[in-house]
Amino acid sequence: MKPKISIITVNYNNLEGLKKTIESVSNQTWQEFEHIIIDGGSTDGSAAYIESKTQLFEYWISEPDTGVYHAMNKGIAKASGEYLLFLNSGDHFYNNKVLAQNQQEIKDRDIIYFNLQVVEEHKIFIKEYPEVLSFSYFVEDTLPHPATFIAKSTFGKTNFYKEDFKILSDWKFFIDSICRYNLSYKKINATLSTFYIGGMSSNPSNRVLKENEKQQVLQEEYPVYLQDIGDVIIYKDIVANFRKSRIIKVLVKLGFLNKF
Repeated sequence: MKPKISIITVNYNNLEGLKKTIESVSNQTWQEFEHIIIDGGSTDGSAAYIESKTQLFEYWISEPDTGVYHAMNKGIAKASGEYLLFLNSGDHFYNNKVLAQNQQEIKDRDIIYFNLQVVEEHKIFIKEYPEVLSFSYFVEDTLPHPATFIAKSTFGKTNFYKEDFKILSDWKFFIDSICRYNLSYKKINATLSTFYIGGMSSNPSNRVLKENEKQQVLQEEYPVYLQDIGDVIIYKDIVANFRKSRIIKVLVKLGFLNKF
């Protein structure tokens, strides 16, 4: 029977993170999914660990690749689920019941995204994502791949991940999906997964590369959008700060202003 969800885990020399991810997936109380492991030829014992757990996976491989996005594309090619979730090594589900509690929401849209728990050293917080997505949003942010289900059919409407990018190919996929191809999406106001800051995209030494990849996409593929985007972002920030004003909140509470 075709699984509803394919969970794809990419790993390279992160044995402890891989163990955490596999344990989290195998402990889910709802199990109507397949788990696919794409290892990049690790030399830290990851391959031996994966082989010792083969009963948990529908497919696994350990061989050299050209990077994380090459590995993710290999996972897409092997997935048979209706929806795909990239839960890479080190990421894990928010709790053991989160799929059981939310699997009924995974339907009827190309992209379905949740909130994400973020761990940064000793700080833990829930990052919430907007219900309405826009080009100006993607200029400043993106969606969380550990907390976003993507219909496999979507990759036939757009493109696979750009493999020559090192950091922002998932961002490019999301901005293209929403702003170029107008794919359908839905926000679920629940927390799905936990992400630990410290990977490639959050490493300060990669900020220049990250910005270069972003500007390459924006300048080459969205030049018309960029003409007015500066003013749009400024106005969005003004409105956001206005909404946070304590005086405005009091006036709304007293009925002198309508909530906006």
